[in-house]
Amino acid sequence: MLNCTNGGIITISGEFGFANASDLLKQGQNLMDMQQELTIDLSGVTGSDSAGLAIMLEWMDHYKAAGQPLYFLNVPESLLEIARVSNLIDLLPLADT
Repeated sequence: MLNCTNGGIITISGEFGFANASDLLKQGQNLMDMQQELTIDLSGVTGSDSAGLAIMLEWMDHYKAAGQPLYFLNVPESLLEIARVSNLIDLLPLADT
């Protein structure tokens, strides 16, 4: 589930992976189109897999194409580990906590 606050923060809760990847990707892009600078808070994620990382990369591409800054906050360690193993960790714009 995605929720957007007035401060340009999208919070994600629940599963973040293959089971709901298509829906999350579309929902995220729709919310992103209404924001300029955006932070995506993943503190509510209860489970994730490599599809979650793929969604993050797609959102990054979407925002980069629009020339807008995007940051990820509270990324679960499981997603960070997938990014490390995939040599993608340095590409992720991680927000300071």
